[in-house]
Amino acid sequence: MAGAVAAAIGIAVVAGGVTGAGKVAGFIRDFDAERDVLATVRALTEWEAATGLSPFVPVTRTVVVARGDNLMELLVRAGAGRGEAHAAIGSLSGVYDPRRNLSIGDRITLTFGAAAPGGEGDPALQLARLDLPLAWDRKVAVRQTRDGRYWAEALAVPLDRRVERATGTITSSFYESGAAAGLSPQLLNQLIRLYSFDVDFQREIQEGDSFAALYERWYDKAGAAVRDGDVVYARLTLGGSELPLYRYETGAGTLDWFNTKGESVRKALMRTPIDGARLSSTFGPRRHPVLGFTHQHAGVDFAAPSGTPIYAAGDGRIVMASSKGGYGNYVLLRHNTNWDTAYAHMKGFARGIHQGGRVRQGDIIGYVGTTGMSTGPHLHYEVHRDGKPINPLSVKMPSGEKLAGKELERFRRHVAAIDHLYEQAGSSLLMAKTCDDTAPLEEGSAAPAGGEKGC
Repeated sequence: MAGAVAAAIGIAVVAGGVTGAGKVAGFIRDFDAERDVLATVRALTEWEAATGLSPFVPVTRTVVVARGDNLMELLVRAGAGRGEAHAAIGSLSGVYDPRRNLSIGDRITLTFGAAAPGGEGDPALQLARLDLPLAWDRKVAVRQTRDGRYWAEALAVPLDRRVERATGTITSSFYESGAAAGLSPQLLNQLIRLYSFDVDFQREIQEGDSFAALYERWYDKAGAAVRDGDVVYARLTLGGSELPLYRYETGAGTLDWFNTKGESVRKALMRTPIDGARLSSTFGPRRHPVLGFTHQHAGVDFAAPSGTPIYAAGDGRIVMASSKGGYGNYVLLRHNTNWDTAYAHMKGFARGIHQGGRVRQGDIIGYVGTTGMSTGPHLHYEVHRDGKPINPLSVKMPSGEKLAGKELERFRRHVAAIDHLYEQAGSSLLMAKTCDDTAPLEEGSAAPAGGEKGC
């Protein structure tokens, strides 16, 4: 064991003695130095035998943040002394705020080196490095310098970007079938919103219809998926008719999804301004569920759990955001001189939603509730054209951007490339790699993608 310890500190044990820098022409030049080295080896060997630890093998421990934890107690619990924990936390100023950034479920990694016995915390260990998650693509690393101080910096997390393919046949609902094919809720909601301009997910999707998607997914160096990115390509096949969509960035820098004709999927208004909801009542005459008489139902109802986000169907100005009798919490948006949309029975309004404000299509304006005259949590959604309510599910919405000329030619080349990628992808295709964790980031910056500064 003495040989192993000696080798670890850069000296060699040979027959007849210990040699190092003091060996010249096969003789020991400095016998005092030899005695010092042997004494050091004996002391380290005894310490290793007493602690069961090698003084030169780093020890790594991981703790998971639970409710009520604070960073100081987490570090001490993992074996750090209070003094070094305090110094390490002090180095985080301007890089990481434990009160704001520390979240339940975060995994914090501590790396310890050797320490002389008698210190605080674990007597055999000294905190050498601390790694804290900052965002899905960033972390903070605290390192101990040679003078014993601690220094913190934000780093890019080394991640692999993969483009993956998912396909499936709808057997119950699109949501359930997509999840069974490996699509996350984030990706499923993205697909639903892409098709919500043209497809009524309650009435037009049938058992036996199919779907396909290419999407981005990011993996850490351990091979665990950490985040989903954008849908690159999607295809719904409804009743034998294919509806493919391609993500494409125009020459002007606008990122959108287009069909094969180069027409933007986005319309002036969304048909369904809510994700994953069930159509519970249609437009037209119906028996009022509370009052009992038959009347004209001026919109459509989407049943969804209380608190489900509600989106602005289009860009517009907020005409009203307040309580309105039987409608409960109510928002009225004016999109232009001809088109308005209304949203009722909300649990509450999103932050910043007030009369006179402006919203963009897809902004969250409120949350599903059951305020006003309501029998359960749902969204009542109306579309008004020239002041008169019309059926949101059947109205033909004005189209968005349409590519032409050289832009359309460029898009067609992009379509061919994506189609080729789809055929290649199989289940997963490695596309690019982020920087490794030697690349520092400025506070608040995102991890650079492959090929950018710092990679």
